[in-house]
Amino acid sequence: MVAALKLALTGATGFVGARLLDLALDQGHDVRALARRPQPPRPGVSWVEGALDRADTLASLVEGSDAVIHVAGTINAPDAAGFEAGNVAGTAAMLIAAEAAGVARFVHVSSLSAREPQLSLYGASKARSEALVGASPLSTAIVRPPAVYGPGDRETLELFRMAKRGLVVLPPPGKLSLIHADDLAALLLALAESAATLLVEPDDGRPGGWSHVEFGRALGQAVGRDVRTLSAPRLVLRLAAHGDRLVRGRKAKLTPDRAAYFCHPDWAVASERAAPADLWQPRIATEAGLAATARWYEANGWL
Repeated sequence: MVAALKLALTGATGFVGARLLDLALDQGHDVRALARRPQPPRPGVSWVEGALDRADTLASLVEGSDAVIHVAGTINAPDAAGFEAGNVAGTAAMLIAAEAAGVARFVHVSSLSAREPQLSLYGASKARSEALVGASPLSTAIVRPPAVYGPGDRETLELFRMAKRGLVVLPPPGKLSLIHADDLAALLLALAESAATLLVEPDDGRPGGWSHVEFGRALGQAVGRDVRTLSAPRLVLRLAAHGDRLVRGRKAKLTPDRAAYFCHPDWAVASERAAPADLWQPRIATEAGLAATARWYEANGWL
């Protein structure tokens, strides 16, 4: 059993960060967590009200910490400046604060999209954030999660809704890897406890990932339906993205930027970047994880 750590978390009010916070507390760690708005009191958590662009609050967040786990980031923005502020400048500010405070360990949540920075503004910003972390004098680890799912996730909810209706519309033919949020949280804590310099692409342990058709069928099994899968041509996704932007403006979910990287044919993790087996291994098989997620959605009235 690893001794309890003093952890500084960003993104703890988001989907992955909330699962990470729960697990950190379950393991007995002391947590300081950054939040833009006041949060209800919680045993074991010291909430620091602030933001990534407020250096004073970041200094308070990391003070006395053994490790920083930087989860916060921008996955959707109307332009390059939005991604730059959320993913590049925000990471730089966290590194400056951690270095000034003498924090021993910095764990950074990136994205598989950083492998192909030419495809999207998002991926380019994540690649630049990785470069900053890699140049830091701190002991660092970088994690590139593939598609993350689990109870409470709104990003994959529409896929479950499509499966419930019997037709899953997916990007052009390709493959992807998946990971349950709880497995990702366990990896992040394991990396915070480690001293190894690593660049990790974790997944559910399925060699080669999932074809889009296989994933669509797995979603159908999760909701108890036989489904048809339809691969949408690249042009259709681009038009849909422009339509979503027209209807929902800055709140659009399918932006042209996201459509660009969705259409890439290979978002499966690289086996050579797997986490060392003695450090972490996935515990949640995707079939079971998808089914449990579907049950949560149904129980909470989301499906």
